[in-house]
Amino acid sequence: MEQIKEGASVSVNYTGRLEDGTIFDTSLQEGRNPLTAILGQGQLIPGFENGLMGMSVGEKKTIEIEPKDAYGEVNEQMVQEVALTQVPEGIKEGDMLQGQNQYGPIQVTVKEVKESTVVLDVNHPLAGKKLIFDLEVVSVN
Repeated sequence: MEQIKEGASVSVNYTGRLEDGTIFDTSLQEGRNPLTAILGQGQLIPGFENGLMGMSVGEKKTIEIEPKDAYGEVNEQMVQEVALTQVPEGIKEGDMLQGQNQYGPIQVTVKEVKESTVVLDVNHPLAGKKLIFDLEVVSVN
């Protein structure tokens, strides 16, 4: 059985959840395919990639990824207050907005809506969270 190593093209079914059991993403939804990536090219978060190393086709395992090996810790400098006039009307706390920075599109979370301003969080929605993935290797090339 071929074991996964850096440079391998891997297809994997996964379900990602938070410590409270909330599922945030899965390849097992109808209409979705296994995740396919070439390891060692920065396509996946480091902890996910490390968790796949050494696995073989058909193997299943559950991995836990600390924030530093996932989407990082929450960076308070990425929380900004802007004028209410700069965001769409009718937004509420918890809404996700699409923004743009020098690297391309970004997701922004509305943390708080005040009288004339809104607090936006540009951190990845999963920043600061421990991630738990159930993995099943489908193929290795």
